[in-house]
Amino acid sequence: MAASRYRRFLKLCEEWPVDETKRGRDLGAYLRQRVAQAFREGENTQVAEPEACDQMYESLARLHSNYYKHKYPRPRDTSFSGLSLEEYKLILSTDNLEELKEIDKGMWKKLQEKFAPKGPEEDHKA
Repeated sequence: MAASRYRRFLKLCEEWPVDETKRGRDLGAYLRQRVAQAFREGENTQVAEPEACDQMYESLARLHSNYYKHKYPRPRDTSFSGLSLEEYKLILSTDNLEELKEIDKGMWKKLQEKFAPKGPEEDHKA
């Protein structure tokens, strides 16, 4: 039975997309990592809690298949901000979030980073 669980999770991992714009924050990449940890011995892995494992798989499968999107359809594909899905993807990309963090740093913090000594060798030069 553990072998079939492992194969089901592998199939789910293959089907789950990886969003390259969300480096280090992508659910698909995290899912692959967790499956690799949980099934270290592959099909020979003994599952300690089979019911919990099956429940986790079913939950992830529902997310992947957009079960709730179809069960509770939205009358319009809009949000409170009026932005489109593509605009949200652009805003939430890791590169863009890093730029926003840089902008959010106060002027004082930026000046401190710019003029602070870089290491012990900098102190001796002054």
